Amino acid sequence: MSDSTIDRIAEDAAEWRRELHRHPQTMYEETFANDFISRRLADWKIPFERNIAGTGVVATIEGVSNTSGRSIALRADIDALDIEEQSGQPWASQIAGKMHGCGHDGHTASLLATAKYLSETRRFNGLVRLIFQPAEEGGRGAFRMLDEGLLNRFPFDEIYGYHNWPGLPRGTFAIRSGEMLAAADVFEIVLTGKGGHAAMPHLGTDVIPVASQLVLGLQTLVSRETDPMVPAVISVTNFKVGTGALNVIGETAQLSGTVRTFSPEHRSTLERRMREIVDGIASAFGVRSTFKYSRITDPVINTPEATSHSQAAAAEVVGAGNVKDFKPMMGGEDFGGFLEVRPGAFIAVGQAESEPSPHNFGLHSPKYDFNDAIISIVCRYFARLVERRLPA
Repeated sequence: MSDSTIDRIAEDAAEWRRELHRHPQTMYEETFANDFISRRLADWKIPFERNIAGTGVVATIEGVSNTSGRSIALRADIDALDIEEQSGQPWASQIAGKMHGCGHDGHTASLLATAKYLSETRRFNGLVRLIFQPAEEGGRGAFRMLDEGLLNRFPFDEIYGYHNWPGLPRGTFAIRSGEMLAAADVFEIVLTGKGGHAAMPHLGTDVIPVASQLVLGLQTLVSRETDPMVPAVISVTNFKVGTGALNVIGETAQLSGTVRTFSPEHRSTLERRMREIVDGIASAFGVRSTFKYSRITDPVINTPEATSHSQAAAAEVVGAGNVKDFKPMMGGEDFGGFLEVRPGAFIAVGQAESEPSPHNFGLHSPKYDFNDAIISIVCRYFARLVERRLPA
């Protein structure tokens, strides 16, 4: 692995990242990123196909030989968020209300840098698939790519990805075998009663006490029906009822939120029990109800062998002492969709600085910014992973 080659490419990649940052687009609208990625791949004469799952791109690089018959995939997400940026950076978003507030611009630039390095060096035997995935932020982009035949069109044996991590210092990695990030689902509940005058509540059916009972009832599914050793979170994040007038009882209440789990069985149990509680409480109070439950991302569960390969590659880049154990968390990432069909591993790459910096703000903060200094670290990690898994 040539450090000087990667350093040269990473300097250019920082500019690519900033250009992507200026032009954020959200799920399935990522035409700027699609064009940007495609132009560079074409310039480097790397074969690719675009507009997969709407705005996704998949490229293929063949090593110095392909007698191994093996291939691995590297994935980056390309979408932004609906956030008004407050980072104050010179390359801040030029699109009102849109922002690369999760660092997908950096993920894309890192994978482009890796593509350029691998195309110049080709020190591996086999194929590398470069997957630029749209709609990670709630759009199930990984699943749509798979549904559109990703594995048939671009087969691979293993898959690896990463996420920048403001909670870790730059120069460190964190990973674990098994459960890393949770499944993230969403629910929407509508209760319909009979509105009326606040002075005469007996003439209507007030949905506010019903909705309040429902919020408390849903919490018992975790506190009283779930094994304390089994991770699960139900969060009611929106509660909308009333007209704004102080003397009017509203007719409908809308509740929505998220459910986070690791176990497929427990995920299904919570969905079923939530439906039963909604139906039961609504019936007891004489109101009508609807319940919608949508599965957004599956859990990220790293396979043991792939995790070991990731740890070894990361250790060669930053030293074994800087490869930490990742504590499982309830955040979601649809990379888990790929891990359902192929072995692989997802790793966190630290980007925090010791001094106050936009790189230290949490993901999805309007003040956050990706740390360009980790592009070379990620490129080295991906390159080492490829050269270890597909030795020339």
